[in-house]
Amino acid sequence: MSEWIPDHEWETIVRRMPIVSVDLLVRYDGGLVFGKRTNEPAKGEWFIPGGRVSKGETRQEAVHRVAEDELGISVEIVESLGAFEHFYDTADVEGVESKHYLANGYVVDLQDGNPGTDDDQHDAVEVFQSPPESLHPHIRAYLDASETLDW
Repeated sequence: MSEWIPDHEWETIVRRMPIVSVDLLVRYDGGLVFGKRTNEPAKGEWFIPGGRVSKGETRQEAVHRVAEDELGISVEIVESLGAFEHFYDTADVEGVESKHYLANGYVVDLQDGNPGTDDDQHDAVEVFQSPPESLHPHIRAYLDASETLDW
């Protein structure tokens, strides 16, 4: 369902539009799965898996696709945290100075597979039993909104 967007079109989208996305708080082995990002925004930070919602795809379908694409796992949705406005002072597009997401947060349970680094957005994936030292404020907002996580 997810289609490749040519670079010049992606630049226009990032420059002019918020990007609808899903972010996953993956519960696994008594903790949460984080990936060390290799691209902007939040490059070099421990962050939760996420990705854009494709046209014609429901947010729930996007949750399952992102889990498979980024981590090689299947998940069960436990809780929808709602929509969050995420503004970044960096972007993954040369010449674009910021990025805006309308991110939909979800708590999910890992059903099958082991989280790995199956994508080009992370150079490490780890399960944290408590928040990493420098927890990004966007992730803190998800944790604060959750009724099923006790972090």
